Amino acid sequence: MPSDLLQTAVPPTPREEAPLREEKYFLEGPRSRVREFFFLLKVMGEFIRGFRVFHFAPPCIAVFGSARVRPGSKFYESAREMGRGIANLGFAVMTGGGPGIMEAASRGAFEGGGKAVGCNIRLPREQQPNPWMDTYFNCRFFFVRKVLMFKYSYGFVIMPGGIGTLDEFYEAFTLIQTQKIPDFPIVLMGKTYWEPVSDMLTVMLSEHMISPEDLQYILITDDTGEALKHLEKFAALKYRAKRKKIYRKFIFLGE
Repeated sequence: MPSDLLQTAVPPTPREEAPLREEKYFLEGPRSRVREFFFLLKVMGEFIRGFRVFHFAPPCIAVFGSARVRPGSKFYESAREMGRGIANLGFAVMTGGGPGIMEAASRGAFEGGGKAVGCNIRLPREQQPNPWMDTYFNCRFFFVRKVLMFKYSYGFVIMPGGIGTLDEFYEAFTLIQTQKIPDFPIVLMGKTYWEPVSDMLTVMLSEHMISPEDLQYILITDDTGEALKHLEKFAALKYRAKRKKIYRKFIFLGE
């Protein structure tokens, strides 16, 4: 990285909220057993609340991408079209609940007559819930958010994004490769944008770090129609009806 880039002035970081400080301290290593125990209870409580929010949601396709994309841009409109197409396949759109690509995909689902759900994260910047979701859950912890999004999704669309989007792509790829989740499809939208990732996967394949079958569920394309056909082939025909069972709601749980 150029040295002048490292020396660029960075605005002061906003004061961290208590949950963000708490998570950071947890990841710094061992603490007292009492603090670890109470942290565990908070994490368990967040999982339970998240399960309750998404328990009655339709089968979902997750759409990942940058929160910094603005309405009217090509990436925004592409995600909006994708959200509309996912709704037409009979899936709900699952996003991180924020602005940018997440808002666009949720908006497209709404415009297509479908459902949009979100798993929002509390951050000092960039992450206010968008208004196009039918329901969403506010997470305090990143790892809880990630588990919830992968638990309720049957396919993954990776729109252009930054470090967080890369993390979500590789998480999905790792879970599929290790068969922790079944053969769910992954679509990388934007051939030019994802060309470095495509090249890296080619190198991994040539060096026998991954196998050809690891890539069979990944599609890199610019064509929304082609992407939707890939989702339909590997997700819609197998998983769209999987959650048709009507779960009983319990009034005493506030459902």
